[in-house]
Amino acid sequence: MTHMTRRAALRLAMSAAALPLLATTARAASHAAHETHTVTIQNMAFSPANLAIKAGDSVTFVNMDNVRHSATDLNKAWDTGLLAKGQSATITFNGAGSFNYRCTPHGNMRGSITIS
Repeated sequence: MTHMTRRAALRLAMSAAALPLLATTARAASHAAHETHTVTIQNMAFSPANLAIKAGDSVTFVNMDNVRHSATDLNKAWDTGLLAKGQSATITFNGAGSFNYRCTPHGNMRGSITIS
């Protein structure tokens, strides 16, 4: 029968104690990888009008105008609904692709989101 040395026992204990810390760090890093971007609706325009994001990111549309606006995908994949001044809506984009969108009541207000 082999006996564990004090040094080997100490190494084993330190390794076991570090595993939960490594798992927590990896989990935190995976959550931190997704970002939330902001598109401001002001002066009858989206800013930025063209946005490039990564899959899993979210976009928050914030209306700063006195009139109600929406951000509506041209293919009807998503819609913020009408937003009054100070209201916001967040859309999460899980897959790669691109979307062209407009404001429903103001069709000349347009933007695009490209997801990689």
